[in-house]
Amino acid sequence: MSAAESWVHLMPRSRLGLNKAAADAPSRTEFQRDFDRLVFSSAFRRMQGKTQVFPLAENDYVRTRLTHSLEASSVGRTLGTLVGEAVIARHRIPRNELVAADFGAVVAAACLAHDLGNPPFGHSGEDAIQTWFQDSLLGRQRLEQLTPAEQMDMLKFEGNAQGFRIVARLQSPDTPGGMQLTCATLATYSKYPRASRLCGPASTDVASKKHGFFVADAELFRRVAETTGLRQRPGETLAWQRHPLAWIVEAADDICYRIIDIEDGYREGHLSYGEATDLLLPLAGGSDALQSRLRRFRRPSERVELLRAKAINCGVDSILNCFLDQEQAFLDGDVPGEILGLLPLAEAFGTLMQVAKSRLYFCRPVVEIATAGFEVLGGLLNIFVRAVEDVAEKGEGASTRSRMLLHLLPDGEQAPTLSPYQRLLTVTDFVSGMTDAYAVSLYKKLTGISLPGR
Repeated sequence: MSAAESWVHLMPRSRLGLNKAAADAPSRTEFQRDFDRLVFSSAFRRMQGKTQVFPLAENDYVRTRLTHSLEASSVGRTLGTLVGEAVIARHRIPRNELVAADFGAVVAAACLAHDLGNPPFGHSGEDAIQTWFQDSLLGRQRLEQLTPAEQMDMLKFEGNAQGFRIVARLQSPDTPGGMQLTCATLATYSKYPRASRLCGPASTDVASKKHGFFVADAELFRRVAETTGLRQRPGETLAWQRHPLAWIVEAADDICYRIIDIEDGYREGHLSYGEATDLLLPLAGGSDALQSRLRRFRRPSERVELLRAKAINCGVDSILNCFLDQEQAFLDGDVPGEILGLLPLAEAFGTLMQVAKSRLYFCRPVVEIATAGFEVLGGLLNIFVRAVEDVAEKGEGASTRSRMLLHLLPDGEQAPTLSPYQRLLTVTDFVSGMTDAYAVSLYKKLTGISLPGR
């Protein structure tokens, strides 16, 4: 298959859950409709209340998951469109097959969705759910009822897999394929196209360091993979190579959070102006013209904003050149790591990450709330799993409290009739979908720390 044919195959307009692709409307393409569906979804709106770096921040300037996703999507659209222009020209792909804006729209939609599955309290929320299943007596008891593959879904609970579950099933549970996004967007979203437990030898490349779907949703992902022509990994079941545009999604996310976390760290007072500028200048170019522009601004915060914008722009140019230089390797899935590690700017981006880890991600306010998140999420899991299991085992003989708690769960009355694995998914779907503030509020109410209306 030629490169042109590969790209056309990788970008189908067919939607998960529908038997045939719809024709583009005059006003917007099928890929643009994906973006719109995501923007108007309740799961997307809830990201406004989910942590990016600084949980429950009182300063409304710093990013939430929602604002980060919008920014990553903006960068992703630019990157995708530039890649599309070059690829279409290089391989002479007919306009009736693909246009540059298709690449941009697919990457923008995938970036918009990339954090949908993150639980409250950022990545520590994932750790909290994993820890509950590993360490709590009730969690370990429930795992004993599951298959090894189902156990791994819980022990390594993953926001990327939960995100696929949201868009492919939960957001519109009565519709086949959930939101019925195009398979091109779903494949591009999937940075880790593999199950949590592989039957063959696990790969060590970047696309295999996490998993991208749960056992319950494996068949849905298989349809996406087959429709887009993702290559199955040799000797592995339920594992595929990445869609080439998934690297672009990852790169857009990476340059946004690495650069913008420094800006937010400065705004929150964890980094000085001098430290922030020293970190961003190497990425922004540091030209005489830039230095002249910086001197025009009276406020240091405006200078940092300019450096952030210039750094992102330089990152986009560098990523584009890297992708186009190694296009065939990305098509073949033969790429050893993240794009940022392949760039001339790799060392500067690495320094940003080192500083963020040492000065921002583990600063006192972040650690205090993140560790409290373990108590909150673990407590909620304990409350709701115990209630569902009580009703599943005893029926009408279950405690009044357990039967009352089921009314707080979406489709809670049905939950006790499900398999042990599906019962746990019902609870993790509910808890992981909460905003930070709602998780804290509900935990306090259910444990009697505060009462409704107080």
